[in-house]
Amino acid sequence: MPEGTYELEKIYTEKFGWHMHLHNVKGRDGIFIHAANDAKKELTGCIAPVSILKAEGKGLRSRIALDNLEAIVFPVLEKNEQVFLTVKSNEHETD
Repeated sequence: MPEGTYELEKIYTEKFGWHMHLHNVKGRDGIFIHAANDAKKELTGCIAPVSILKAEGKGLRSRIALDNLEAIVFPVLEKNEQVFLTVKSNEHETD
């Protein structure tokens, strides 16, 4: 996923119910935030928060992390306020 700052929106799909979608990702469409503990097996371009990072692309308690994130973000979006997610590469770890 390209580095950048992306606006989040709350949308509904049959597969995930209510969840977050990233707007205007260059060259990409359908970038969602949903639960997944193993990126290689469960994701194809989407983002999954985890409570514990075990290794690159692997974590634990993704559903708990997602529920916590949605509890913060959804009320803000429901007030028609904007929420943004900034994506940075590992090269920026000291920033």
